This record gives sequence, structure tokens and C-alpha cells, in this order.
Amino acid sequence: MTSTEAASAFSADLGDGTYRNPVLGADWSDPDVVRVGDDYYLTASSFGRAPGLPLLHSRDLVNWTLVGHALQRLEPGSEFRTPRHDCGVWAPSLRHHADRFWIFWGDPDQGIFQVNAPEIRGPWTRPHLIKAGKGLIDACPLWDEETGEAYLVHAWAKSRSGIKNRLTGHRMHPDGTSLLDEGKVIVDGDRLPGWFTLEGPKLYRHDGWFWILAPAGSVETGWQGAFRSRGFFGPYEERIVLEQGDTDVNGPHQGGWVRTQNGEDWFLHFQQRGAYGRVVHLQPMCWRTGGTSRSSEAESEGGWPVMGDEGTPVTGHRKPDLPPQPPAAPATDDDFPGGRFGRQWQWTANPQDGWATHHSGDGLRLTCVRTVDAHDLRKLPHVLTQRLPGVPVTVEVELRLDSEEEGARAGLAVLGDAFTWIGLQRGADGSVHLVHRFGESVADRERDAAHPRPAPEGRARLRIEIGAGARCRFSYDTGDGHGFQPSGQVFAATPWRWVGALLGLFALAPTGGGHAGAATFTQFRITPSHLPS
Repeated sequence: MTSTEAASAFSADLGDGTYRNPVLGADWSDPDVVRVGDDYYLTASSFGRAPGLPLLHSRDLVNWTLVGHALQRLEPGSEFRTPRHDCGVWAPSLRHHADRFWIFWGDPDQGIFQVNAPEIRGPWTRPHLIKAGKGLIDACPLWDEETGEAYLVHAWAKSRSGIKNRLTGHRMHPDGTSLLDEGKVIVDGDRLPGWFTLEGPKLYRHDGWFWILAPAGSVETGWQGAFRSRGFFGPYEERIVLEQGDTDVNGPHQGGWVRTQNGEDWFLHFQQRGAYGRVVHLQPMCWRTGGTSRSSEAESEGGWPVMGDEGTPVTGHRKPDLPPQPPAAPATDDDFPGGRFGRQWQWTANPQDGWATHHSGDGLRLTCVRTVDAHDLRKLPHVLTQRLPGVPVTVEVELRLDSEEEGARAGLAVLGDAFTWIGLQRGADGSVHLVHRFGESVADRERDAAHPRPAPEGRARLRIEIGAGARCRFSYDTGDGHGFQPSGQVFAATPWRWVGALLGLFALAPTGGGHAGAATFTQFRITPSHLPS
């Protein structure tokens, strides 16, 4: 499949002026969006993976490509030398102000950070801490063009602070480097009947009002709320503007509003889909006086946002009224030219020199890193990962084990709270075997998922067929003339706590002295098995 064919297969663009949801069918968690001229940019949570803060680009809000990352390493580096899958970058906000791009986010263990850059591709500044503290999450700035003042709103993580269900507001220095007050609770969800887990605020000015678009009700079953006030510090009145209704889009909420250059309004939000993580939907939006409300009896002048089909998600819609674009989707395939990997890949912690070697040909050459955690891939920082596609696919890669070290191994993995992998391992007798192993969520080490089989050439083509419900079937071809052979039982991929399952490539060796060799991966491919009609 060519790159053009792959983009068309994964694109949400139906080619007839309409699109289907989700427009990003993988774990682009907690999306936020901004328009600059004719271009649209999106970022998302990246938690403990590096590089972090992915940057996507579109010209029609339907066809997206990944153009880079704003955060090359998480800081402080000492905290992210090992995997911290549910820590790091939570729910960023992306804005454009004073001819610069700005991203604010909350690290639940450290506080609120920002980075900024003159162009979307950088160079981005190092993270700057603007508010230290535990449990500070989901930060969003606002520069008020009417008054020249700047503000910041954030939510709270109860796991770190003991506080949840409220939004705190601050005045901010216009240069975005510091806050000007101690902050005030501007929306208290405990005072709103039926509201819980209020978080993820996005702050806007529109029609003379301060607007906060914020979700509540939890990621699995929640809804999207809208809050408005004539003054930043309140009081705010609220409405529910998007909820599941009788659709199959559970918990539709947390995202960003954008107005096109043609004056149309659209809302990008996520839906939690188990092992696939938080996929991104695009909803039409308009402003209407009155509207629907379960949560506020107040009727005030002015309009309220109406999202989707009268407040429920659409499964598809006409595309935004924007110039036609070719089908596009974030890249998945990789030939690893010169030993370099594409933007779609992230390490499970801050990378160290020597994990991947550059060279003159194609193929990813991973060092067999010595580790005491060879029994559990979930603990390894040197697993190179990308998101699990949200549609049925076949994943394939060619592997050659170049290490002579006893116990050295490399493979293709599906990583989550439980994990499994298939690959090659050097035995005590010097021979190489095809192995297939798994680890349950409650287990602290892996077990065989199938009996080891000889791989006399030290190479194999590995395959995972991922069907509905993220059920994974494994097979391999060791080049013995028998073609692909099935291996083990079906494995149902599982998410991490806040993160969808990941596809991963790795190479490792047990503890010991000296260089343990390497493994080479070539021709990584993800091919759609079929797409929903």
C-alpha cells in the first residue's frame, strides 16, 4: 500500500463532501485546537511519553497530519527516566497570541507549565513553571483583546490534591510567565445539582461574555458543559451542550471550539473507547438564543452553543465549508531510513543516547539495552511506541536479532495494563528461537503464550491481526517455507489508566557487562483490514 493509499484508508474524509466520526481514530487524548489564518493546529495529552505534546495540522478539520512535537523531553529529567504512564502532560491548551504559539498544561505532580514558539514546528522554549503545586491540571490561558488583560483557568486532580469538581481562575501576566494573584474558585461543581468531575476547561471571549467550555461526569459517561459570565471571576451560569442521548458515542466531551475563516463554528472532542483510548470527533456547532438546558433555569440574553445534532453527537456530517484537501491521516508506516524513526513514534520515558543507532541504510537498529526488568515490558523506558489504530488492522514488521548475548531478545508488542509480544530470543545453546509471551495486569512478570520455535536464520516476519474490540491474533514467518503460522491465543488489548494501548518495538538483554548487540526492524506496516461503512 502506498502512502497515498494509506492516508486515504485511514482518513475520515468520505470523498463526497462528507466525513465520518471519529476524524482521528486513535488515542489523541484531550484535544485542543486553534486556527491561524487558513491553517488549523491540534495538540493532545502525551502523559509520560517522549517526545510529548504532539502537533497536528489540517486545512479542513477532517484530514490531519502529524507535523512534530513541542516537548522533546519531560522535565525534570530525573523524574522521567523510567515509565510514568499516567503522569506528565495532562490536557494541554493550544493558543496563538502575539505572533507566537503557546501551549499550557498541568503536570499533576508538579504544577502548570507553558512552552511557546514563533512557528508550529518550533523552536519551542523549554518548559516554564508558572504555578507550582500538586493536583493542578487542565490549564488554559486567555488574552483578552478588548482589555489587554490575561487570565488562566485550571482544574484539580483529587488523586494529588484531595480537591476535584471545581475550576480556579487567576489573572495572568500578559507575557504568560507568571500569575498575578492567589486564584479564586470561579465554578464550584459541588454547588451544581448533578454535576461531578468537572475538569478540562477551555477559556474564550465571545459576544461580550467570558466562556468556559468544560466537561463533567467522567470520561466514560460524561457530558460537555458551557459556562458564561460577564466578568471573568463570575458568577457563571451553565448549560449542558453535548451529551450522549440515544447515540453510541459515550461520554462526548473535553475539547476545543474553533471558528473557520468562513465564519462556521466547530467543536473537536474526545470519546473514550477502551483499549483504543480517546478518539477525536468533530461536531458542527452554532450559537442560539434559548437552547436546551437541564442544569440551569436561568434565561438570559444572548446565545448559547449548540453542538452536534441539537446537543447529541453526529456520526457523520458535511465537511466544513473550506477548500477541498487530499485525504490525510497521521503516519503509521515506517521504513526507518538511515535508522531514524518517524514522528509517530514515542519512547515510554525520556530517551538516552545509544538506544537507536543511525546508519546509511534503511531499518531501525535498536540496542539490546541491559536491564533488570527484562521480565516486564511495562517497566522499560526504551520501548518505541505508537498509538493503536481504532479500526481493524494488520500490523507487520521484519525483525533480525543481531545479538550473540544469551537471553537477548527483541520483538513487536501490544502494551497496556496487560501486555504481550512476539519476537526472537537468543538461547543458552546459541540458537535463536521465535518466542511469544504475555503478562497479565495483576502479574509482575511475563509467561509463555506459545511454545518457543526455532528461527535458524535469526530473523522473522511478525504479524498482529487486530480485530473488533482490539482482539489481537499473532503469527510469524521464520522463512522456512511454511509461510505465516499462528501463535498463541487471542489477546484482548487493554488500556493503561489514562492511556490507550500502544504498539511497541523493543530490544533488551539481561544484566551483565559489555555491549549486548542489537536488533534490526524493517518494513513496519499497518494495513486496514476493513473500515466501517
